[in-house]
Amino acid sequence: MQMKRIRILVCFFIIGTCVYGKEYHVSVKGNDLNSGAETAPFKTIQQAAQTAYAGDVITVHAGTYREWVNPPRGGDGEDARIVYRAAPGERVEIKGSEPISSWQKQDNGVWKVTLPVAFFGDYNPYTDLIYGDWFGDHGRIHHTGEVFLNNKSLYEKETLEKVLHPAENPDASDKEGATYTWYCESENGEVTIWANFHNYNPNKELVEISVRRTCFYPEKPGVNYLTLQGFHISQAATQWGAPTAEQIGMIATHWNKGWIIENNVISNSKCSGITLGKERGTGHNVWLNDRSIDGSLHYIEVTFRTLQNGWSKEQIGSHIVRNNEIFACEQTGICGSMGAAFSRIENNHIHHIWTKRQFSGAEIAGIKFHAAIDTQIKNNRIHQVGRGIWMDWMAQGARISRNLLYNNDQEDLFFEVDHGPYLVDNNILGSPSNVWDMSQGGAFVQNLFAGTIRINKETGRYTPYHLPHQTDVAGLSIILNGDDRFFNNLFAPIAPDEQKVYGLTVYNEVGYPCFVDGNVYYNRALPFAGDAHRVDAPDFDPNVSLEDKGNEVYLSFTWKKLTGLQTETVTTERLGKAKFAKQNYEQPDGQPIVFNTDYLNAPRSEQPLPGPFEALNDGNCRIKVWPNIINCK
Repeated sequence: MQMKRIRILVCFFIIGTCVYGKEYHVSVKGNDLNSGAETAPFKTIQQAAQTAYAGDVITVHAGTYREWVNPPRGGDGEDARIVYRAAPGERVEIKGSEPISSWQKQDNGVWKVTLPVAFFGDYNPYTDLIYGDWFGDHGRIHHTGEVFLNNKSLYEKETLEKVLHPAENPDASDKEGATYTWYCESENGEVTIWANFHNYNPNKELVEISVRRTCFYPEKPGVNYLTLQGFHISQAATQWGAPTAEQIGMIATHWNKGWIIENNVISNSKCSGITLGKERGTGHNVWLNDRSIDGSLHYIEVTFRTLQNGWSKEQIGSHIVRNNEIFACEQTGICGSMGAAFSRIENNHIHHIWTKRQFSGAEIAGIKFHAAIDTQIKNNRIHQVGRGIWMDWMAQGARISRNLLYNNDQEDLFFEVDHGPYLVDNNILGSPSNVWDMSQGGAFVQNLFAGTIRINKETGRYTPYHLPHQTDVAGLSIILNGDDRFFNNLFAPIAPDEQKVYGLTVYNEVGYPCFVDGNVYYNRALPFAGDAHRVDAPDFDPNVSLEDKGNEVYLSFTWKKLTGLQTETVTTERLGKAKFAKQNYEQPDGQPIVFNTDYLNAPRSEQPLPGPFEALNDGNCRIKVWPNIINCK
């Protein structure tokens, strides 16, 4: 009996200290002078953050929390995290805004409110302008602040006249919504905002204005191993996240390691939703502050400064971002310079990014990463985002697999000045333009290409490549294109434009040899000249189409038996090594890959079908591609 009691105590000790730690509760009805117990909860998430240590859990109960959560410390490792979670089954909102209900009616649906500068504390988004390296302002000013009517943002204008007499914005996806406008002035210690709410009375609706620069962000590095789970996060006055700057989204990791950001709904950021980015000390908009040298040279200098500042697998990155919905952000859904290395981006639904089109720049996409070293981007749905996934500089060891991209009006994928190896496999690329390739050393395996590919050399920039699976720079080179692999892909353009070129013919003359085999070319798609085991059917239209039904997406097409098909299973060994990095196309841990499953994770045969699906029969197919359930007949 005594021995049994001792075992129970040891078991309890292990569970209590190593897994769970203490649990603190937060409620809108709480008090920050409380203990944080379930019966005596804190009122603010920040008070719980000040109290929690490694291994602790912060459970936040239903309600709206208007605060910037600034965690002072992180966990001690994967098994001793600090977990911030919404209470199961409860809707918990963290907002960067404040409600305003003191509007005064003017004319033509326009109302105004005047607020003292003291209302904004130490940060005023109505004097803070969006700026930064590679930002395009379209010849006007843009504030980081924003006005929201029933959780939908209005369009900032540069003159009061454009609020009094609004016009549709031809570039915006929501033409009518673009006539809901606002304008601000700051003088004499006051901020005045005019807004055109049309037929709505803002004092009877939910009207909010952004007042905080972020919602969840540690202001110092060294806050590792946090989990953020189950929240609705919105309406922060975020700043432009250039790769040469401190990057602060509504959720931002700030040069830390090992965060898990999961099961959240993230929306209405003035710039970025999630940033996995660098910090300020290695440079902050350095090109804007020094035009004497080119921006690419500045970024090379920033890269070396980050190495001096501890950029390595042991200290930075290795984040997991999964199962989130991210939308209504005007720069990126997720971005990161350096800090996204060694991370996993999985099962996210990213949509309606950069829809207002009031500004532009070289940092806008659903996902935009610099230095995606060994970063895995898998099973994401990305649409209506302008550019889908942008891998800019140093995408080495990155893998883009089993993603669904469609209805993007720029490209689904853009690879800019990367040297490889990077992998693109089992994806559905359904937009009119699928790939812009300004890189070399990519491997494209078992994808569906429903649009065009274009390529560009880049001889004016020398960009880095790295030692395998490390951040250490091995060398720099220009981009002559080539050193690419295309195995077992399906080229099936949707409603091809006679003025455009489809297929792989664009690779017939590139700087380095390409390795191409086993691809199928339908519906005016043209082959690569050296594709020995291809199937050409330029007159066959498989009638590829995508149906977006909200929570479900279906792919329909006609499949016919491929006569003379001679494909082989693709493996790490078959792909070889990228020319510059001399690195295999392999797992982040150096293990080889055998591409023996398809988009739906179904097993491949020894002679796999080209494209992302294996279990296909002749005739009409309709496949549920989000979520992934196959139903062909």
